[in-house]
Amino acid sequence: MRLSKLILSSSLLVTAMITMTACGVQGTPQAVDTKPVEKVVTLPNPPAVPPPTVAKTQKLVQILSGAPEQPMQQNANDIEVRATTSEQIGTFLTDGNGMTLYMFTNDSNKKPTCYGACAKTWPPLLIASPGKIYPTGVDPQAIGYVERTEGTCQVTINGQPVYYFSGDKAPGDINGQGVKGTWFAVSPTGGQTPPLPGK
Repeated sequence: MRLSKLILSSSLLVTAMITMTACGVQGTPQAVDTKPVEKVVTLPNPPAVPPPTVAKTQKLVQILSGAPEQPMQQNANDIEVRATTSEQIGTFLTDGNGMTLYMFTNDSNKKPTCYGACAKTWPPLLIASPGKIYPTGVDPQAIGYVERTEGTCQVTINGQPVYYFSGDKAPGDINGQGVKGTWFAVSPTGGQTPPLPGK
């Protein structure tokens, strides 16, 4: 009787040890957190954009071959002239802040006629000397300036003096388009853009 109890106890002990080993108490490998292998894709470097060079000079004003290398704050000595597009009037010019530039059909080549009260409503785009003009989407050879009667220098596109409109409050506004049939957003070649549809 005692022998059978001893055999039974030994059997139970062996079974418990086998069960403990099988249940992972000893020597069971831990679960490995597997992540999908990420494939590294090397993209080609974009082509280097050459820095703007001086395309032409007019006295102490340099007209460069493109946009500045770093974003800049437009001021009296450093201005940008950019081509932009509108579904309503096509391609026209803005300054570096996105404000629309206009031409006055009463002006003749390199001769602005908007002075006094007119220039308060339609302020000319001026460049101080020495200065730099950075064009984007405009032929730098088409850009220059003309001296106004009060001694300031007004930017021109193919000889056409350019202005702002005091009624434009935000970048992209074209509130001066077609005013009095004589004011139009200026095109990259210095011409007038089409009137607004329905006007």
